[in-house]
Formats: sequence, structure tokens, C-alpha cells
Amino acid sequence: MTNDSYNIPGLQAANKVPQPIKTPENQDSKPDSSMLPNVASQVSEVVSGKPELADQQELNNMSKGSASTQGGAQNPQSASQTSSASDTNATQSQIASGAMQVIQQQATGQSSSDDSQNPSTTNSDDSQNPSSTNSDDSQAASQPVAQEEFTYSDEAKSKIIELEKAISVSNVPQVVLLIMSLALDLKTSDIHIEPEEERVRIRYRIDGVLRQIAEYKTNMHPAIVSRVKIMSELKIDETRIPQDGRTSVKTTDGREMDLRVSTLPTVNGEKIVMRLQDKSKQIPALEKLGILGNALKAIQRALVKPNGVILTSGPTGSGKTTTLYASLNILNQESVNILTIEDPVEIQLDGLNQAQVKADIGFDFAKGLRAALRQDPDIIMVGEIRDHETIDVAIEAALTGHLVFSTIHTNSAVETITRIANMGVPHYLIASAVDTIIAQRLVRRVNPDKCEKYTPDTKTLEAVKRAIAQIPDSEKANYPELDFDNPTFLRPLPQYKQTAYSGRVGVYEVLTMSANLKDAILKGSNVLELQQIAQQDGMVTLEQYGLILAMKGFTTIEEVYRIANTD
Repeated sequence: MTNDSYNIPGLQAANKVPQPIKTPENQDSKPDSSMLPNVASQVSEVVSGKPELADQQELNNMSKGSASTQGGAQNPQSASQTSSASDTNATQSQIASGAMQVIQQQATGQSSSDDSQNPSTTNSDDSQNPSSTNSDDSQAASQPVAQEEFTYSDEAKSKIIELEKAISVSNVPQVVLLIMSLALDLKTSDIHIEPEEERVRIRYRIDGVLRQIAEYKTNMHPAIVSRVKIMSELKIDETRIPQDGRTSVKTTDGREMDLRVSTLPTVNGEKIVMRLQDKSKQIPALEKLGILGNALKAIQRALVKPNGVILTSGPTGSGKTTTLYASLNILNQESVNILTIEDPVEIQLDGLNQAQVKADIGFDFAKGLRAALRQDPDIIMVGEIRDHETIDVAIEAALTGHLVFSTIHTNSAVETITRIANMGVPHYLIASAVDTIIAQRLVRRVNPDKCEKYTPDTKTLEAVKRAIAQIPDSEKANYPELDFDNPTFLRPLPQYKQTAYSGRVGVYEVLTMSANLKDAILKGSNVLELQQIAQQDGMVTLEQYGLILAMKGFTTIEEVYRIANTD
């Protein structure tokens, strides 16, 4: 695949943002009667409950359907059917048979003009279309990133055109298939399908930033929602309350992925968010995640201990579970018994006994953890510590000779200690059971070939030097190639902007329970005192670690200060 610029019908040149896709504006046209059998077939597929995605034959049918629409576009008739068809959207409480009638009526009011023949795009510039950048799912502890130029590979551009054609002919199964397949190509972590008053937009979270990919008319949205709900085994006739589900799917190019699906009723209809997990991806080594220097040494020391609690903390989507899997992969040997209690099981690993919690029948983390203790385990992983009961059992397991891994939602490593104390765990148990806490975030990785070296402005440089001055000498010794007295950084060249970023790398803050820190915990010291002691004992903060990565050319200081707390 290549990212070279070239012209594609319906898209702008690759060195600009490809404009969001819209369905044809000519909604007053009555579709050609030859299109109706295809639409009926598509509606039948939507409500059939078929769990698989469209196969290769559907891909071929899509291109034929696209060609047939050209005839319909040349023979527009009166629009008297349009308003009556849209009126049927009010029926939302019917079960599958009623839903099929609604969807079929909507399909007969859909224009058949082909976008590839008469492309209609929207301007993504903030000044002309501010709603295109209105993110209602911004990542925790992160500031919005300005959306500038973004290029796509040849394969991704081809799928965008296919998605445009599938939308234009209301091929619902193919639209859903292409939304997911394209998301994998673009290394998307989350898919957002968001209804608005006059349109529905599709956005991908790529490298932590939401980007609009396409849009379609609102009268097509009920069919899209029904298709996704059927795939994830949700109730298609329930539109009043949120629903959560999951499914495993296989794309036409042979890639398998897990989807965690969430629906949310909004004033304009149901919003869908799908989190993707590419099952073909391998578990990376700790070094590949960006764990370097003293942080890597501290984690490696913790992994060889026979017991204790190891926690990862951070916001949703910060890579906590991946860090745990990478750690378990190191410990995964024939001589040990590893059990995991997860919600959901994101990656299946040979050699691990992995259990999925089922809250609706009372099988939660605490009950699963208690059951795991009766399974003669050496190592236990609990997906998340959410309540007093779960942390109590985890500490009990650590004190009885087990190595316990888990995640927790806090803003820093030190704040994890106070969070556990607030759950009702006595200070002496925290000091004796908790061994290592890893706070982490993700920042966008830069391509050095598309960047230039520079020295920040005076104000920024002063802040940077203050942070660097507090980095322990033992940490600086790990990077003899860096000049900490005269730091330089990378920034994207003007002609590349956002294209200089590709992928993400972790920023880590690793806290080890030293003797001084244990004494402070037993005395009930506050967060500020604990933070000061941890840094005196060698802990590198998120800000300091991020600056080291920026000096090494992995990211930019703008990315570091987007996620780091400088208080």
C-alpha cells in the first residue's frame, strides 16, 4: 500500500482531508422499480438474524447494484412518496416483523442516484461546519487535538468509495461490513455512529483522535441500528434504554475481530459505539509498548516476586489491559497456573484459564476471584477493581502467596493508594500487599522522517527544564545519548501536519513500594506527601517520562502536555 497522492472520483486529493460522504441530496426522486427487489432482499437480511457479515458474493452484488442505480438516476419521478415514507419512522416499539415493514417503507423513499456519478460532499472546515468536530466522547484526561490534513492508503480510499456506493443504494449489510473493515485498515479503536437532526455521521477514533469518515441520511439509520443489534444479539425492538453486547465477526479479507457494542438513546435516535479488538494482533513485549529505563526494570523485578498486587491505572483506552497481557505473556509457562477473571475476555491466550464475568446472574469480579482462589492458582488477573469487596479479596490473595494483577481508574500512581484507602482498606494492608502501581497514558507516535528538530519557545523551555531537572540521575543514566541540559524535540514539518503521526506509544509512571513510602502510608500521609516521597525514591512522573520519549524522537512535547498533569 502507498500513501501517494492521486485523484479519485468522489474524493479530494490525498494531501487534503477526504470530505465526509453524503447520500444524494435528490431525495425527491422516486427510485426505479428495478431497485425494489434488491431493497427487499437487503431488508430481509437485516431482520434474518444472520450472524455473519456479508460474504464475497455480497461484495460482487454491491458493485452490480451500484451500476443499476445509474438507470434509476436518469429517470427521476415525482416525490409524492417521500414524506409518507418518512412518517413511518415514528414506529419504534414494534418487534422484528413490524420493524421490517418500517425499514422497507423507508427504502422505497430512498433516492437511487449514485454518488459516484454525482458526488455530494460536505466541507469539514470548522468555520463552515463546526458540528463535524463536536466530540462527545473525548478521551479521559486528554485535550482535543486539532484535525488537520489526513491521508489514507490506496486500499482505504478504495473502501471509502465502496462505502459511498453502498450508502447510495441503501445496501445495509454492505454498509455495516465496510464500516468495520475500513476501521481495521485505519487501525481504529472505536467506531461512532451518531444520529443528528438531518444526518447520521460515522466517526473513527484513530490514534486517540476522532475523525469523521462518512455520513448518511437519517431515514437509513433504523436499518443500520437493527443490523448491528442483530449481530451483537441485542433487542432490536428496544430503543428506550441503553444496551450492551458483543460479537465476533470475520471480514471478507479473512481478518477476525471482537466487537464490544454499546447503544445509547439520544434525542435524534440511537447512537452506536463499537470498540474493536483485532484478534490477529500479537501481544507486544513490554519494550515495544514504550516501557524503558527504570520503569522497565521495576516491572521486571515485580514479575519475579512470588506474591503481591500489581495494578495498572489510567483512563479508558489507555492500554492498561495490554500492559497486563504483556506481563502475563512473560509469566505464561507450563509450571504455573494462571487464571483471569475478565469483562470481557479481550484476547485469548493459550496457557491461561480465562473466565468471563456475567453480572446478570451474579457472577461478578469478587465472586470470580473467590472461586479462582479455590483453583490452586499461582497467578490471578482481575479485569478491574471496582468496589471494596473485590479489592479485599485481591489483597487477601496477595497475602496468601499469590501474584495478583488488576486495573483501577485513577489519575496517577500515587492517587491509586488513596483510592484504595477510600474503598475501606486499612493502611497496613495497603503497605504490605500492594507492590507496584503503573499509571499510563497513550500519545501519538511521530515519524522522524516527516519532522524537524527544534528548540521550544522560552516559556515552554523553562517548564521543560524544570521537569527534567527533577529526573533522578539513575534514570538519566539509561539514556547517555540524550543532552538533558540542552533538550531538543521534533515537530511535524508544515507539509505533513497530522500525517507525521502514526500509531501510539505508552507513557508510564511506575511506583514501587519502598520502605519510606510504606512508612508514610502507615502514618496516613496525604497525596502531596506521598508524591514527594515517591519522587525522592526514584519515581519518574508521566510528564518526565513523556519528555524523555519526546527527546528520543518518539513523540512531540505537545502530545506529552496533552496527557500529563503538570500541577
